[in-house]
Amino acid sequence: MNYDNICKYLAEQYPASFVRWLFSEPVSTEIQVLKTELSLEPIRADAVTLLQTTNQILHIEFQTLPDSEPPIPLRMLDYWVRLYRQYRCPVEQVVIFLKSTTSESAFIEQFSAPNTRHRYRVIRMWEQDPTLLLADNALLPLAVLAQANSPRALLEQVATQVDNIELSERKQNVSACVQLLAGLRFEQDLIQQLFREEIMRESVIYQDIIQKGIQQGKQEGELAVVLRLLTRRLGTIESEVQERLRSLTTTQLENLAEALLDFSNSDDLTNWLQSQGG
Repeated sequence: MNYDNICKYLAEQYPASFVRWLFSEPVSTEIQVLKTELSLEPIRADAVTLLQTTNQILHIEFQTLPDSEPPIPLRMLDYWVRLYRQYRCPVEQVVIFLKSTTSESAFIEQFSAPNTRHRYRVIRMWEQDPTLLLADNALLPLAVLAQANSPRALLEQVATQVDNIELSERKQNVSACVQLLAGLRFEQDLIQQLFREEIMRESVIYQDIIQKGIQQGKQEGELAVVLRLLTRRLGTIESEVQERLRSLTTTQLENLAEALLDFSNSDDLTNWLQSQGG
């Protein structure tokens, strides 16, 4: 489950709620969700949300696990440089860790190297007071991950508030996100006791996740077949080449399955991959 992208969905659907929470002040200006492409290699930005207000950009990055490659501090510096180069305005950066951990990586708040320091904010959800999150329906999914003497009581309170949301579409989507993120902290049996599963299944975000899961499953199945065929024809496939193969779309893998019948050595595979843009 890609929990990071669930939070990205929430931030892009309800940007004013996230700005109010992160800046602790009323939102008096229009907020624009930027679709700036930041996924240049070797740094990907799958769960990055960029919100532009009148005088600055809020860059939010959601992380389930704190360890990554490249490391998060380097990524934040890289994002800042790219954003500042393009927009030339202040950039406020916040990394939000979702799942409780003792990893040192979750407690680092700056990039440091000789002659270079870059700071950013870090929010560890398990340390957060849930009060502000409970006050805004759009933030209820994050509230289930907040600090609590009784996590179960907190989940029950969130369930009650979700049940009281009047707009049906918003109720469906918030409920789906609550149930999915609650999986980081609670047993599935308890979640099912407190929430109506049919509401989650009717939500846009849940349907999108299911569809992406189906597509991912198809891609993984096609990749496994292609790897077996290539290994049989060319021998051991180097790990770097396997990584490149994993980035191919299902259609590209299907095309490769046909093309490899004419391969006689690894150079043929390399040339084919280069013809695909890599």
